[in-house]
Amino acid sequence: MTTVARLVLGGVLIAAGALKIGNPADSVVAVKAYQLLPESIAVAVGYALPILEIVVGVLLVVGLLTRVAAVIAALLMLAFVFGIGWAWAKGLRIDCGCFGGGGQLGAGQEPTYLLDILRDFGLVLLGAWVARFPPGRFALDGALGLGGDTHDEDEGDE
Repeated sequence: MTTVARLVLGGVLIAAGALKIGNPADSVVAVKAYQLLPESIAVAVGYALPILEIVVGVLLVVGLLTRVAAVIAALLMLAFVFGIGWAWAKGLRIDCGCFGGGGQLGAGQEPTYLLDILRDFGLVLLGAWVARFPPGRFALDGALGLGGDTHDEDEGDE
């Protein structure tokens, strides 16, 4: 189970980062659309976010520094849940920018806040699971002796 959770969470982060990294200006627009951060911080976050997502995603997929990466991923997803909830509560009509794009929605487009929150909260739970249990099979942590037991002895690794 932990291996699957690690791969799903890591894969989502890699996909999200990869879709943003080619056009960082869109990522900046998406972060600014939430109206949560001062301009200079929003710009920095917009540029850094795709890189962070890819790095953390790769660490999860290969199973290196797995628990640290899982905690970072869970906190990142929790921040996304908060941001989307904030936008919804403030009545903003924006695209979450989760997988590229972002910013104000066009005429006739409706936000998908509830689905975005449910997806991201599910990913928070995956991150918590991965942080709690050994990294699972095929994790570099196990091969390097960094992550504890990687076999089926723990209920989280079945």
